[in-house]
Amino acid sequence: MITVKPFSALRPKSEYAKECAALPYDVMSSEEARKMVAGKPYSFLHIDKAEIDLDPSVGLYDDRVYQQAAANLKKFEEIGVYFQDHVKKYYFYRQAMDGRVQTGIVGCASIDDYIQNKIKKHELTRADKELYRIRHVDTCAAQTGPIFLAYRESETLDQIIQAETAHEPLYDFVADDGISHTVWESSSREIDEKIERAFGELNALYIADGHHRAASAVKAGLKRRNETPAYKGNEDYNFFLSVVFPAKSLKILDYNRVLRDLNGLSANAFLQAVQTHLGSVTPVEGIYRPKEKHEAGFFVGGKWYCVKFKEELCRAASPAENLDPAILQKYLLAPVLGIEDPRTDKRIDFVGGIRGLGYLERRCSEDAVAAIAMYPVSMDELMSIADAGEIMPPKSTWFEPKLRSGLIIHKI
Repeated sequence: MITVKPFSALRPKSEYAKECAALPYDVMSSEEARKMVAGKPYSFLHIDKAEIDLDPSVGLYDDRVYQQAAANLKKFEEIGVYFQDHVKKYYFYRQAMDGRVQTGIVGCASIDDYIQNKIKKHELTRADKELYRIRHVDTCAAQTGPIFLAYRESETLDQIIQAETAHEPLYDFVADDGISHTVWESSSREIDEKIERAFGELNALYIADGHHRAASAVKAGLKRRNETPAYKGNEDYNFFLSVVFPAKSLKILDYNRVLRDLNGLSANAFLQAVQTHLGSVTPVEGIYRPKEKHEAGFFVGGKWYCVKFKEELCRAASPAENLDPAILQKYLLAPVLGIEDPRTDKRIDFVGGIRGLGYLERRCSEDAVAAIAMYPVSMDELMSIADAGEIMPPKSTWFEPKLRSGLIIHKI
């Protein structure tokens, strides 16, 4: 049984929605965020990355950053950019990008479901990144960035989404990057009860994106529990802001690699090592995008190659070990290039598929010597790995479009 509750959102007035909506805080640097808010005084980045309103010398973990975030949120409420809904309800959030549409239900998932692994994970989190967000949530007394969740199948939820999004929306705009965003509210308490029951019939939810935000929201909630021994369990801090999508509507993009050196090997020697350790190497004309699992495109020495992994390398019983990023790491990156920990090794960088494969070529003319184009992981693979209690290799999935922060906020 899964718990996802309706709630009363803090949200922008419709005329401010487009300007307020912002990409997640963790997909950009502070310097990039400062440039992005130019001419946008109500961008939610003033709250999610409040260091942009302070001197650049102020560290990311300085108390002043969190105090500034809370002050900015309070100011946005006081001047009427944001207002508080007074009735608990669900919301619906649709994004459209390149002709593909995904629509999810916005509600508050249970921190107990997370703790009990009913909300399943597939990534490890870092304590330092968690600490940043825990302090942000706690100081602002608000969850500002929704967690991107998915459910396997629910005909009831699918039908409700279709019916409820036929109504007049609260917000409907196209962002500067061409992605459209539309938000509705549920039409009745009867619908809310039906949604809550339908979630209760599910056995699990899956974190698609936002592992650090989820872990931080949970730990911020547990902190408040510890501070309130007589808590009842229905307080807002026992739940965290989420958008829950049908898994069949989601698309994972490729998450590619660029290499800053070849561990002393020439381009030809590296390609020979690829053939020896990983699989067949075939020269191709132009940019090569992998066509199936266990295949990759290598850009080395100014040329593209199709690399098909050896069959014997692709028979791991573990779903996680049978992923292409895991095979690449185990049989090539570690033994040939000496990249033992791709999370920390500065000789490898990761590029989300949204940038395109031409970007990999450009990197190889700037600060890299080779690039690897990966075949995307599927949602079925992600959920199977989460069901098995396994962890994906780092940088295996890239979801697009990203959920915008600042459209719907959960105060705790």
